Amino acid sequence: MTLASHLDNASAARVSTLIWGSPGVGKSAAIRHWAASRNLPCWTIIASLREPADFGGLPVVSRDHSGTGIEGVPAVSFAPPRFAIEAARRGGVIFLDELTTAPPAVQAALLRAVLDLAFGDLELDPARVTVIAAANPQSEAAGGWDLAAPLANRFVHHTYAVDPTAWVDAFPTYWGAAPELGFAGQTVDAAAWQRARLQVAAYIRSNPASLFALPKAASRQGQAWPSPRSWDFASRLLARVSAMGDEPASALSLLAGCVGEGPAAGFLAWLAAADLPDPEVLLADPDAYVHSNRGDISWAVLTAVAQAVIDRPTAPRWRAAWKVLGSAARAGGTDVATPAMQSLVAIRSAKLPLPKDFEAFFPIFEAVGIIASVGSNGKPTTGLPS
Repeated sequence: MTLASHLDNASAARVSTLIWGSPGVGKSAAIRHWAASRNLPCWTIIASLREPADFGGLPVVSRDHSGTGIEGVPAVSFAPPRFAIEAARRGGVIFLDELTTAPPAVQAALLRAVLDLAFGDLELDPARVTVIAAANPQSEAAGGWDLAAPLANRFVHHTYAVDPTAWVDAFPTYWGAAPELGFAGQTVDAAAWQRARLQVAAYIRSNPASLFALPKAASRQGQAWPSPRSWDFASRLLARVSAMGDEPASALSLLAGCVGEGPAAGFLAWLAAADLPDPEVLLADPDAYVHSNRGDISWAVLTAVAQAVIDRPTAPRWRAAWKVLGSAARAGGTDVATPAMQSLVAIRSAKLPLPKDFEAFFPIFEAVGIIASVGSNGKPTTGLPS
């Protein structure tokens, strides 16, 4: 079951979820992406940075007991934290990150919060608010603690393991939400970063074991090593260096500082040998496309062409992209061209109909029992989505 399906099911059943996974695999990003995709506000709370009173409530003395018939006697209320008040007003996800860094006293204060959505004297509506937590295994957490049995028993547990294939498919578009990079007037060109993400994804596609490799030696775990998070950082630095006009090889020290010397050197050697063409050159002259027998290279080229059209979809660029994809499919590259084909099909419209080159992918549809054709209007018929 996918993480998204798990979170959908658990939140509907009103059961809090704890996501386990090694550092750097993308647990936090995946949870925030799930919340955003459901239009849910998400408050990220690092439990280890909080006091027990932040969950159990801060004691506040009051003498106002209106309507009780008892006046002047001091009483203590437990005030909830601001994020709980905001969650009560808006609904959404309270995300308890890095849970295994929370000391026992904080874990004890979380017992009612996780089970009853109670923060101080405020109880949240379980129809509008859900609790999700994430944790590294205690042996991999920063100053980690084992979870107390009563707290662990309040969650449905899910192990999140990175899937290199899924990551390679999603990273070039950054899951549809790539942020703008820059600081103090210094920027990173968005197109350069997208190109760098494609290059990293193509490398991981052919070297999936390089996506995540937590060193076994504790002394090495505190240094640079490859993970989805550190490859993300590497792509940003590669984009910055490339946009400044420097050769990618000059970024070795920066990339090594993210993923380690061995993986960085391996990636740069692969990149130099790949010699990937500019997708804009192919869109200007689709006949210039030469299909490579190396699947990692052809996947990177075709994905870049499709993404370039998605970013700026005009009729001439649309037709040129399909001509490139059709050439790849007819040259025996249907398998590596299919992801790019699916991306383009997703944005088709009346102004961007499927062209004749789409027929090069019919063997795929025939293999799964779909008999298809393209009508005079350029749209697929008989079993394909319209």
